[in-house]
Amino acid sequence: GYSRSEARQFEAFNRLSAYVVHDLKNLIAQLSLVVSNAQRHGDNPAFLKDAIGTVENAVARMNKLMLQLRTGDPGRDITPVDMGPLAVRAVAQALGRAPKPELAHNGEPIPVLADPERLLSVMNHLIQNAQEATPPEGEVRLGLWRDSRQAYLEIRDTGTGMTSEFIRERLFRPFDTTKGLTGMGIGAYESREFVRALGGDLEVWSEPGVGSRFRISVPLALQTEESPRQ
Repeated sequence: GYSRSEARQFEAFNRLSAYVVHDLKNLIAQLSLVVSNAQRHGDNPAFLKDAIGTVENAVARMNKLMLQLRTGDPGRDITPVDMGPLAVRAVAQALGRAPKPELAHNGEPIPVLADPERLLSVMNHLIQNAQEATPPEGEVRLGLWRDSRQAYLEIRDTGTGMTSEFIRERLFRPFDTTKGLTGMGIGAYESREFVRALGGDLEVWSEPGVGSRFRISVPLALQTEESPRQ
């Protein structure tokens, strides 16, 4: 049979392939959108500026993908990370906005394999979206738990909610500029792609006038000699 280190190398390679494929799909979707919009907006200076920014971003990402393929490194920093302290950080970063998010977690370690900064930015994005959709006197609650195979992070809000049509047709569109997120450059589509590249998923349930629930599920890290980074 395989040695443990061979099995780990194989797992790392599969993870790298998943990352590269997801990133490429993402880039193709963004560039395709530029091409299709160019027919309508080609003479609009604002569109051109936006398009050049998109292409520059795509070139930078592609160069990074090439580097990852050459070095066999799936992303900046794929490492065992405990989702608990990461969720605490995400909540702390959102306390300056209302409603203040609350986190329910029993404190048990929840180790996953991920790029901690990218996972943190996904959490930040989902919390910020929930806050923006919810009046100050409303609620944004996070729950973090695990079963034998997966880690789960759920963000619930008592905000405006979304129609099923909006979720189906708008929410997960790549590069949807209906909502420029300040300095984060990550939307629902990118969040879901990132989580899926980790072997997980991002699901959403929502009801207009009642609120929304976003749930991230990510496979637990296999127990290795390395202890999770916090």
